[in-house]
Order: sequence, then C-alpha cells, then structure tokens
Amino acid sequence: MAHPPIEAYEELASTNAEARRRAETGDSGPVWITAARQTAGRGRRGRDWSTGEGNLAATLLMPCDKPPAEAAQISFVAALAAHDLAQACLGVGAASLKWPNDLMIHDRKAAGILVESGRSAAGLWLAVGIGVNLARYPTDVERPATAFAEHMAGHAPAPLAALEVLANAFERWRGTWETQGFPAIANAWTARAHGLGKPCEARLHDSVVAGVAEGLDDDGALRLRLPDGGLTRITAGDVFFGRA
Repeated sequence: MAHPPIEAYEELASTNAEARRRAETGDSGPVWITAARQTAGRGRRGRDWSTGEGNLAATLLMPCDKPPAEAAQISFVAALAAHDLAQACLGVGAASLKWPNDLMIHDRKAAGILVESGRSAAGLWLAVGIGVNLARYPTDVERPATAFAEHMAGHAPAPLAALEVLANAFERWRGTWETQGFPAIANAWTARAHGLGKPCEARLHDSVVAGVAEGLDDDGALRLRLPDGGLTRITAGDVFFGRA
C-alpha cells in the first residue's frame, strides 16, 4: 500500500497549521506535509514544540469517514508507526510507547504526536502531526528527552529518509485499523507499552489521580487501578510513571 505524497518545505510556521489551512479551504488530502524548520510548532495542550536542525516535523492531512470519537484512535496508529521508525533505526527493545502516544527511547521521550480535526464541506479531516527528535533534543523540558542520534553508532537518518519509513509504517497500521478495527491496534500498542503494571500519576485538568496503570480500554482510555481497589478511566491528561 503506497503512502500519500510528501510535500517538503524549508520552513513553515507549523506543519499542523498548514494542514489546517488547507483543510479549511476544502483540501483534505491525503498528503504528508513536512518542514525542515518550524517557527511556531505546537505540541499537546498548546505547548511549544521546537524542531531542531536535523529533526523531523511532519503532518499527515487525511479525510476520515469515521465518527469523531472513533477517528481519534488514529493517534495510536501514529504511535505504532513512530515505534516502527525507532525500531528500524535503533533495533529491537530500545523503544516503547507511553500513553497516549509518546515514543520513549530508554525511558526518555523522543517523539510526540498531535492530532487535530475539523469539518469542511468535504467532511471530517484529520491532521496527524508527528515530531521526532532524530539529531537533537530539548533540555528545558519537564520530562527527560533524547534523540535517536544519542543511541546510534552512526548518524541519525535524514528527516526525509525517516519520513519515508514513518509514512510506510503508518499506512501498514492504518490498513490494520481499517480491516481489523481498534482491538488489533490496542493489542499492538499494549505489546509495546511503557509503564503498564507500574505506579502512575495522572495529572488531569483540575485534579491528580494516582494508581497502577493496567492497560487500554476499548476506546483507548487508560485504565488506572486506584489504591482502594477501584478502577478509573483516564481519557485525557499527562501521565507520569514511577509515582503513586
């Protein structure tokens, strides 16, 4: 299954912003948009996402015929594709996935995913933004970060070469999602999961919940076993492992 075409730019404010701009004019792709530099990159919850030189910033703009709640499962598809990229570069065992879609390399964050959506005259569109620390990583962040280059004997892959691997992997996992449904994606994600069975602290909008992470629910929510034996579902928030 061939991946959608790739459009590469030297500089954009944000690949997700460019995808949104196109979608709002009726162009829902599919197309990969990538930039060597982002001047106003964003991560989850509006955080800045800096694309250092040699890193990958890319967004897949794609139409989607699923209901919005189901369409959100695409973030797990993207996470599996990012894991495949890490495994291709670093070998088996180096990478894991932290809920909901952070790529971890030896327990440090190496990639992030931001999915945005909207409706145009053509229907629902998705902008699946993926940022990967290939050559360098930020140091002024709350969670320890890393880059592929820190764990490779040679040079990290060039961004466009990495995107080819990522885009092909994304198509494979998207095909699995389309033909086998979310359970197949959830099972694959769980097999690569970081922190399951360990103490976990979930920072929500207005509270903090602590317990032990048990796995994914049918819709991708994180199941958290509470100290009193109860079970709660985390559908949004920041998750930290090793705390309870």
